[in-house]
Amino acid sequence: MTATLDARALARSRWALLGGNFAIACGVMAPSGVMNDLVDSLQVSAAVAGQLITIGAIVLALSAPLLAAWVTDSDRRRLLVLWLLWYAVGHLLAALSPDFTTLAIVRTVTLLGAAVFTPQAGAAIAVMAPPHARGHAITFVFLGWAVASVLGLPLHAYVSEALGWRVAIGGVGALSALAAVWVWRVMPDGVRPAALSGAQWRTVFTDPVLMAVVVVTVLTGAAQFTLFSYMAPYFRDELGASAAQIAAVFLVFGVVGLAASVVVTRVIDRFGAARMVALLMLGMAASFALWPFARSVSAMALAVVPWAVGCFAAQSSQHARLTSLAPPLAPASMALNSAAIYVGQAIGAATGGALLAVSGFSHLAWAALAWIVVAIALSQWAAVRRPSAGDVRAAA
Repeated sequence: MTATLDARALARSRWALLGGNFAIACGVMAPSGVMNDLVDSLQVSAAVAGQLITIGAIVLALSAPLLAAWVTDSDRRRLLVLWLLWYAVGHLLAALSPDFTTLAIVRTVTLLGAAVFTPQAGAAIAVMAPPHARGHAITFVFLGWAVASVLGLPLHAYVSEALGWRVAIGGVGALSALAAVWVWRVMPDGVRPAALSGAQWRTVFTDPVLMAVVVVTVLTGAAQFTLFSYMAPYFRDELGASAAQIAAVFLVFGVVGLAASVVVTRVIDRFGAARMVALLMLGMAASFALWPFARSVSAMALAVVPWAVGCFAAQSSQHARLTSLAPPLAPASMALNSAAIYVGQAIGAATGGALLAVSGFSHLAWAALAWIVVAIALSQWAAVRRPSAGDVRAAA
């Protein structure tokens, strides 16, 4: 596509792609919300069930860049609809899984849809939007993930506790099918973003500052998913929370996260991306330090607020930071950063599962705090080594 869309057509496409990301995010987050009933139904431990998150994160991290190269010449309307339908069918089959092994295999294949849709939706909207509106269009599409944390995750938790995990997972399949219809109806034909070159990838991999920023994303994800993967069983087993209370805490987390993401999108250019990332990570560290001392559901709802502020906003801020550091390399660095998010999730879920199997819930928060402290230190090193243009302006 060589010409950008008119404002109304662009708005319709933005909303449809946001809806697609909402469906994708609901599926990616599903194990955290349905874990309690899944553990009881399939007769596995929480540590074993948590490996659904690890497996999914590994699949997304490895397949996203590989599939991006494979689909480079595809028309994005057809590509995105195809993989949303793949995602829908996969979740409907997952809901019928007779045992944990079958569920893990089906989920592994299903998540290839997420590996394609989310980065390619961002690339597609970047082509469709005019340059002066491109940043807003991209961040708008990715708000689907924050919206999923507000609506999808607490709904998963409640539906799973009330009707069972199979109903919650099947619901993701139905939602994905609806999103596919929506994208097909409003998105234009002929959207084909430019392919990434091998030279771009080599430059990113050999730049120590860019790679340090990417590793910060890995460490931040590891910190969060050491705890996040096991929040539902922790609330039930350690705090005695009911299904409604678990859903309520997830709702608080999601609402705060969505609001913070909207605010960060508006102020990050004035504040500076690296400074914003540092502030958001400090909030996460505060929540992880408070976690062991929050011994009631209401106290926990307050303790997770600083974490929720940074949960999604830190990811988008890292994308902005990489773009500011090296604008010509943004397509490659952002693709790598997207994969880094999932690598961090896999490391965090595996870390939490190992600790849970050995010593229960007692050490999860401290492990998360250790990960985020290392991330803060590395982020500061990168900021000192090469400040981004936005941070220089903010400091001045």
